[in-house]
Amino acid sequence: MNAIVPGLENTNHLFVEGISPSVKGVECIIRELSGSDVPVLLLAEHGAGKRATAERIHQLSARRQEPFHAVACRGLTPEVLEGPAGEKGQFHEGTLFLEEIGDLNVAAQRKLLELLPEGENKSNSTGIGARLICGTARDLEAEVRSGRFREDLYYRISGVSLRLPPLRQRKEDIPHLVSFFLAKYASLFSLPQPSLSRETQQLFIEYGWPGNVRELEDAAKAIVVMGDEALAMGGLRSQLAKADRGNGERVSLKEASKAASREAEKELILKVLNKTRWNRRRAAQELQISYKALLYKLKQIGYGEYGTS
Repeated sequence: MNAIVPGLENTNHLFVEGISPSVKGVECIIRELSGSDVPVLLLAEHGAGKRATAERIHQLSARRQEPFHAVACRGLTPEVLEGPAGEKGQFHEGTLFLEEIGDLNVAAQRKLLELLPEGENKSNSTGIGARLICGTARDLEAEVRSGRFREDLYYRISGVSLRLPPLRQRKEDIPHLVSFFLAKYASLFSLPQPSLSRETQQLFIEYGWPGNVRELEDAAKAIVVMGDEALAMGGLRSQLAKADRGNGERVSLKEASKAASREAEKELILKVLNKTRWNRRRAAQELQISYKALLYKLKQIGYGEYGTS
């Protein structure tokens, strides 16, 4: 599912504690990792909580008062890693989380290796002094064998490799996660917190969640924003019904969820615009997005020429 409100999807990457044995084990390891600066490689499917886990390690560490830098590796250049010439490295303090390290191009891999301290040597003031945590959904060992990822860099970043379980393997946590996300978005949008029907709760347990926790969070967000569980979940139920009939059609619950999320986003934007008497700048502030992002969204939903700036 897509995030309902652009710009809000990255405001909080909270690590939500679970009750499943697999997550309890992860939590124990996180506490141990927070007490050192050893490089960590987080292995997990997309949406399974790699960034939230990295932030949790940072928050429990001695560096918690320093910055947490999250950088996407797709398209990352050596210049961004190195920072302005002649100045202290821009990732000199805190924790640096490199999202999807497997997407790093050859030139950036080479530069990253140059900037990382060797062993306990952290005297290079222009290098990376931040504690390094990397995340990937790829099999980096296979990437090394194929020559797409440097072997020396792989061993440098994987002081400890921690595998995060996908949501389908920790279904005991789903009710708790749903309650958490419903409360989160009800508070964020100043809306009533819904109570889910047993049918929807069962649907959440039975579904495989290919998008993992991120997809579950977006589903809860859609229910809160639309204020109508039946409307928000209608597309999901119809897709499950098709699958149950075994009619041979390829169906995607994820695509149905995206459609529901887009409709919920539209409803929320129009609701805020009506509240602000179609003052687009005030509406952008209330939605916690940029004015430019709101204009783009309005154009997408056919209201690009409406309202005042």
